Amino acid sequence: MTIHIRPATISDAATILDFINQLAIYEKEPNAVANTVEAIERKLFGDDVHAHAVICEADNQPVGFAVYFFNYSTWLGQYGLYLEDLYVSEAHRGLGAGKALMKYLAQLAVSKDCGRFEWTVLDWNQPSIDFYQSIGAEPQDEWIIYRMTGQALLDFAEQA
Repeated sequence: MTIHIRPATISDAATILDFINQLAIYEKEPNAVANTVEAIERKLFGDDVHAHAVICEADNQPVGFAVYFFNYSTWLGQYGLYLEDLYVSEAHRGLGAGKALMKYLAQLAVSKDCGRFEWTVLDWNQPSIDFYQSIGAEPQDEWIIYRMTGQALLDFAEQA
């Protein structure tokens, strides 16, 4: 089996959405996806793009994807690469596809002079935790992730 990672193109939008839905099922949130092919086309391939996607192919067939964006570390004075999502189809796990995606992104981070490569993982997802630790990543246990969405975000944005 030949594994190849390539930048996603707009023609991959439906495939990306399919992988997003598969990831949501894996993460026990099958009804949480509100994304659409049209939104993916606009947000990942439009004029004002802030995130990027790559496709993992095995024998020229898509088997996984990753979505990432760049941020900035004020302490390091360098950019960072943040992995938003990574997914490999169940039939292709354990065959090197996930490692190939992570290596591609690590190499991209190095080529862009990033000081770090970060992501989150659900605390119950032991197979992924084990995988990430096997490639040399370390958990950042001292940090708590905060999120503001929906009405709370709208209300706060409108406060005087």
